[in-house]
Amino acid sequence: MARLEYKWIVAVVFVFGLFMELLDMTITNVALPVLATSFNASTTGIEWIVTGYLLSLAVFIPISGWVGDRFGTKRTFMFALITFTVASLLCSFAWSIDSLIAFRVLQGIGGGMLTPVGTAMLFRAFPVSERARVSALITIPAIVAPASGPVLGGYLVEYHSWHSIFLINIPIGLIALVFSALYLREHREPDAGRLDIPGFVFGSAGLASLVYALSQAGTRGFDNLVVGGFGLTGLALLAMFVVAEARAPRPMIDIRLFRYRLFTAGNLVMFFSGAAFGGLLFLLPLMLQSEMGMTPLESGLTTFPTAIGVMLTAVVAGKLYNSIGPRRLMIVGMAISALITLAFLRVDAGTSDWTIRALMLIRGGAFGLALVPLQAATFAEVTGAETGQASAAFSVIRQVSSSVGVALVATVLTARLGVHDAIMGNPATTSGAFLAIHDTFVVATLVTAVAIAAAFLVSDKLAAITMNPATAEPQPVAFEDEELELAAD
Repeated sequence: MARLEYKWIVAVVFVFGLFMELLDMTITNVALPVLATSFNASTTGIEWIVTGYLLSLAVFIPISGWVGDRFGTKRTFMFALITFTVASLLCSFAWSIDSLIAFRVLQGIGGGMLTPVGTAMLFRAFPVSERARVSALITIPAIVAPASGPVLGGYLVEYHSWHSIFLINIPIGLIALVFSALYLREHREPDAGRLDIPGFVFGSAGLASLVYALSQAGTRGFDNLVVGGFGLTGLALLAMFVVAEARAPRPMIDIRLFRYRLFTAGNLVMFFSGAAFGGLLFLLPLMLQSEMGMTPLESGLTTFPTAIGVMLTAVVAGKLYNSIGPRRLMIVGMAISALITLAFLRVDAGTSDWTIRALMLIRGGAFGLALVPLQAATFAEVTGAETGQASAAFSVIRQVSSSVGVALVATVLTARLGVHDAIMGNPATTSGAFLAIHDTFVVATLVTAVAIAAAFLVSDKLAAITMNPATAEPQPVAFEDEELELAAD
């Protein structure tokens, strides 16, 4: 390790932590039916295994940037690793549905701080000009982990037990923890200040309320009083959060970061592309298992080519970044992704498994082509001191976008099943179910189209500092200076 540059040590440690956290988000879903049987739990109880984790993430992601700046990124990252790993062990020993939900909430504390703090460490360790390379590196676990979850989870549940889906985190967490303790350097921001209490209360409560509403929208519908009440409350609290942060001398998340054109554009692209990607990760296993008769393992193996596609294009995208620029790569990647999503309108019960795998391979490649420049360009104007807060904000957008995507897809699917008088998994209504699924694919395509439109806001000129060797800090160009920038673009 002494021969390895420090920036690559940070990258290795971060990849372990990121892989573990993202793997857990999809591997648990495969085991939900088994967990319902084992604990004799209701549908509501089983939903809270996922919802409790998401709510905990929503509370602790916003505070992660300040905690890392105030107490040190190494110490915070190790605390998050320990919390997540210990909680995973406790989940495997859960004796009731209530205990499992409690341990999942504890997992969310670690998971909520792990990715933002790790991202901040990573972008501080690498020069701005190398962020395309490091973005290509972290794109692989960011896609491989969620895509591997259904495969690994299906195998473990089918041939072992549900306990093993949590135990798989233990060796990964321990390896990351040992490397962190031995090789990471501590970093603190000298002017981190005190915790912004109003920002924490409004931001965490608002996100938790909004995420809960979204998690329930899929089954209850957006017109449900509970969904509407929590959703409107969440939006109101987040509006109060924006006002509080705009007035705070040391905000928990500096909303003034969104005056940077690239940061705003990147988060918009992430929100809509993440919603489309997360929604399809939810929809495809339903289609494959309920309507095409696949087992969880077979379904996971069919969707796994997505990860292979990402791995094939991530490195290529990192190399093309310097010559082509982020805007064109994002637009082309997401355009291909939209076309492939439309191609699923031709899929029915008689479609070959290999046809679906080929579509997933191309779609994964397209997403990798877009995600690498997205991550590199979004932080191009962000200075070192702002990286902690920026990574926390970016993680919030990523998490909420996934929840929005799942809620949107579930709601549209439920509504269209009613229109076509179909029930998922009922052989007598397979034709109607596929019509409803196809309608949902159209909606996912439209969401991707919005992401493509947002990508046109990305400026290659502003992102030039990430495309060419540079030693100085980036010189941000705010929206108020945009007329000059647009004239030169």
